[in-house]
Amino acid sequence: MTTLSTNSGNEPTQTVSSRARTLWTACAAHALHDGYTDLIYLLLPIWQAEFALGYGALAFLRGLAAASMAGLQVPMGHLAERIGGRATLALGTALAAIGYVIAGYSGGLVGLCVALVVVGCGLSTQHPIASAAVSRAYQGDARGPLGTYNFSGDIGKAAIPSGASLLLAFMSWHHMLWALAVLGAIVAVAVAIFLPANLRPVAAEPKTAHGSSGARGGFALLLSIGIMDSSVRMGFLTFLPFLLKEQGASLSTIGQALALVFIGGAAGKFACGWLGARFGVLATVLLTEAGTAAAILAVLALPLAGILVLLPVVGVLLNGTSSVLYGTVPELVPPGRTEKAFAVFYTGTIGAGATAPILFGFLGDAVGSHGAIMATALTAAVILPLAIALAPRLPTAEAGG
Repeated sequence: MTTLSTNSGNEPTQTVSSRARTLWTACAAHALHDGYTDLIYLLLPIWQAEFALGYGALAFLRGLAAASMAGLQVPMGHLAERIGGRATLALGTALAAIGYVIAGYSGGLVGLCVALVVVGCGLSTQHPIASAAVSRAYQGDARGPLGTYNFSGDIGKAAIPSGASLLLAFMSWHHMLWALAVLGAIVAVAVAIFLPANLRPVAAEPKTAHGSSGARGGFALLLSIGIMDSSVRMGFLTFLPFLLKEQGASLSTIGQALALVFIGGAAGKFACGWLGARFGVLATVLLTEAGTAAAILAVLALPLAGILVLLPVVGVLLNGTSSVLYGTVPELVPPGRTEKAFAVFYTGTIGAGATAPILFGFLGDAVGSHGAIMATALTAAVILPLAIALAPRLPTAEAGG
């Protein structure tokens, strides 16, 4: 028989089995949604050849999906408050699958635009709702599970595009999309069945020792750190292939180097969520961001062989902070506003990830690629005083140090 866990007021919350069911259902949704997101990169060259699209049209297609996904995070958080997180996430997952069905029937740019807007609308439901579900299921112990949830997205990013490429050996891209839409429908049904319906918090007060005004100030700082962290990550990854090319790396070596970063990033997301739970937010963020700044500068100084050895560590540091930040969101908002807070946080970080390469790109045109990479290291260093300022606004047990 499963035992009931309790909150600080000794009120029963979720059973152990319900917690695990919530976590793994959220992980399945995260893997599917992130896989659907990165599937677009595989489809762009296919659509270019099929419909004779230029690079501008392809960039517009990718931007449509990203904009609809980022822009609807907050509205989907509001919808979840009205009809429930389970219904919203199940419907969003089904909508994303329908979008790919539409893409499979598309015969040109207009049809693809409609399809990707539908896909983006469906994908916008996952981050705020699944994150809030995990945080509410585990409440005070959510930081480690949120790291596991964050890691699951990287599994989907690797599995779905690679699985799609295998399917293309046996079928057309139209049929491949319809097959993956079936997978989406299965996950939508699983969400509707397995994600608990009642995810409302038991605790009546927010988990902060500093009141609502301190929590609001803390959330603004946390959001600023998240935006800058996402900017560092995407800015560095934008210039890394050019740096490797300057060092004499071939295209295959550049691909392997990026794979090393992504493998390290997946490990960092998983590990740093648990490190944050053990050592506290401040210590973990100081470690990852100071390490990121130092590692980026080391990449600039090392020869190609040294860079390749260092890249998995760079990946751990670049991505590890995000798990700590996601796990901190519920600590800084009232329990009833968890979905909305996650929606705002993801809107900021996803938006920063989309705009940072453009801004760093303009900087690179002005000062060169090495100068732009050094700017990403400087941005990581700027996060350190922000983390120190955030620490007093956290519950003592979470601030750590």
